[in-house]
Amino acid sequence: MASSEEAVGSLGLGRSLIMAYEGSIASVTPTACALFGVAAPAQASEVPLKSAMQHAATQVGGSPLERCLIYCPDALGNHLWSRFPEHRERISACCPHRVELTAVLPPKTPVCFASVFTGAPPEVHGIRRYERPVLSCDTLFDAFVRAGRRVAIVAVQNSSIDLIFRDRQLDYFSEPYDEDVSSRALELVAADAHDLIVAYHQEYDDQLHATEPFSPTAVQAMQNHVASVERFAEAIRSCWSERVSALVVAPDHGAHLAADTGRGDHGLDIPEDMSVSHWYGLASPTARRI
Repeated sequence: MASSEEAVGSLGLGRSLIMAYEGSIASVTPTACALFGVAAPAQASEVPLKSAMQHAATQVGGSPLERCLIYCPDALGNHLWSRFPEHRERISACCPHRVELTAVLPPKTPVCFASVFTGAPPEVHGIRRYERPVLSCDTLFDAFVRAGRRVAIVAVQNSSIDLIFRDRQLDYFSEPYDEDVSSRALELVAADAHDLIVAYHQEYDDQLHATEPFSPTAVQAMQNHVASVERFAEAIRSCWSERVSALVVAPDHGAHLAADTGRGDHGLDIPEDMSVSHWYGLASPTARRI
């Protein structure tokens, strides 16, 4: 299979994408578990990303992670990077390993993030449409708690990530909006008390639904998310310099322009909604690359 960077070079959003993908967004959970040396959740059916594990072996010698921040910007799909490669490269400058993945069906936020953090498809974790129940199945967070790891979820209040992973022995931070999420996540990185931090932003998704996927306000929101990657990377370099650490950028799905409304939307089995990239950046005291 071609590398992710090679694959995207031949990828057209109007063409079949099957051959370009290494896996789905559900690969985040087994990959994170493997990088930390934690047993994966019971229902995780995806396997760790081979290329990410190879990157870890090269970058940190296979040493288990001690700290990780997983950044989840909503709706940043490959529909953006084909038009704005310069911003894609800004993310790659922070997290050099980029991998092409598929979303899950339907590509709606709670469906997708349930798969991201269980490693399981919708028919297993149970969220198969836009609904936001508290998940009762095993998750990445449960796996980390069992392993004695401390976890924080920092999300916009009343967002899917803020709601569906409740009732666990985690530290939950519900914030008014993206900038408040960033401030809290940066405080947690500096405090160095959590093994895993998840930070969720939603401005781009909000703007694409209010306007169009490439409207000026939506593009500005995308740029704000890219700037957040850079801020998180800088904080990790500064605060976790003595740790084996990682920054993972893990959006949930893409978006398209809906002909019937003239606004952005997502939820269809089309490349614009289903094609995403995730990024992994790893560092250690002797190999600073984030």
